[in-house]
Amino acid sequence: MKDTVTLITGAARGIGLATATLFHAEGRRVVLLDRDAEELATAAATLPGALSVTCDVSIPKQVAQALTEVEQSCGRLDILVNNAGVADFGPLAETDFARWRRVMDTNLDGVFLMSQACLPLLSARGGAIVNIASISGLRASTLRIAYGTSKAAVIHLTKQQAAELGEVGIRANCVCPGPVNTKLALAVHSPEIRAAYHDAIPLNRYGTEREIAEVICFLASERASFVTGQVVASDGGFDSTGVGLPALRT
Repeated sequence: MKDTVTLITGAARGIGLATATLFHAEGRRVVLLDRDAEELATAAATLPGALSVTCDVSIPKQVAQALTEVEQSCGRLDILVNNAGVADFGPLAETDFARWRRVMDTNLDGVFLMSQACLPLLSARGGAIVNIASISGLRASTLRIAYGTSKAAVIHLTKQQAAELGEVGIRANCVCPGPVNTKLALAVHSPEIRAAYHDAIPLNRYGTEREIAEVICFLASERASFVTGQVVASDGGFDSTGVGLPALRT
């Protein structure tokens, strides 16, 4: 595994950094990509030998420059994890086009641009793409008109990738995290929201960044060599409960 190279976007913190840490522990070389240069440098310092690349995945020129740097520094790429995303919540009536585009630029366009730019390196030896969507892409919710739609599009983009790229040895899968104890969630989820999620999730708790990272690393690994085009909800069972009432749970 020491020769394999993994690129993780949105890797300066949260699920991205947790994923990079697991890949690093497996002996893979990791490339951390994020638009927050300061936070990225801090994260990369915790992973000896890691390459950090500052890049906004929504800007084609920066994506092209980032992949040139990866190729020059690593010479190969085996795994791409499209984790970069923005969480901007609001109702339809208050979502102007600028807000809509801000969400789509990173959450959807960024996945497309990174995947396309990585194709030459990934197809050289075969590899894996893991896209990070959200439970909001599987279940509609209030205030998620842009965010939920962007994540639903990522789910379908993953299936398109699997259908097209299998012939060149590239697998594509998607992970949909449910509520996770990230710094963002801890900051924006009120006690009332946390209690509501607790009641609606069969496992009765939020997930951890490490738990999501474990699923990502499995799908990217040789252990999942015959798995492609799949959407895995890592959500404590939240998606399985649909609109069922917690009060009816036995």
